Amino acid sequence: MEELLRNILACTFCKDHLQNGARPVVQIGKSSKVIIIGQAPGRRVHETGIPWNDASGKTLRQWLNVDTTTFYNPDMFSIMPMGFCYPGKGQSGDLPPMPQCAGLWHTKILETFTSIPLILLIGQYAQRYYLRSNYKGNLTDTVRSFREYSPSFFPLPHPSPRNQNWLKVNPWFMQEVIPELREKLKSLEIIDFPEVMPIIPPEK
Repeated sequence: MEELLRNILACTFCKDHLQNGARPVVQIGKSSKVIIIGQAPGRRVHETGIPWNDASGKTLRQWLNVDTTTFYNPDMFSIMPMGFCYPGKGQSGDLPPMPQCAGLWHTKILETFTSIPLILLIGQYAQRYYLRSNYKGNLTDTVRSFREYSPSFFPLPHPSPRNQNWLKVNPWFMQEVIPELREKLKSLEIIDFPEVMPIIPPEK
């Protein structure tokens, strides 16, 4: 695992296609109970080298009901995005994750785990890649069908502030999906935050 992680962190395969150069950001532990597969690091994560170290990460931790100590414990969570490096800025937000990363590294990472972890698929890129023909054609229907993918996968929308409108028009997500996600993590003995974080509805 240590050698694999060193190789990933030294990877420059896509450097010529990255606006800000290569800086892979991952967190891997062979005993992790959960793998978080998102899109790609944003600018702040690229600058700090800390995964989910931004507003999206704060919301994700609130959904999971874990504090930062638990979240950044590789015995609890591995963080393996579809693209390990910040892809740069596009016309309407960050560019899509570089497609080469998953093919280069994901299988090698998954082969190192000592047990089968729960995989959180955050956003359509991760869902399309891993669910394949079982993807429902759009993120909303896929997340709504989250029970179909148990026990291996749990699809989620991206917790970006840009998705506040999605949360407003899909109140069932906070009412139904998040409580079941928390129960699933509790069954894995992950949730140890001293006080349960409230399930905060989106602002009206």
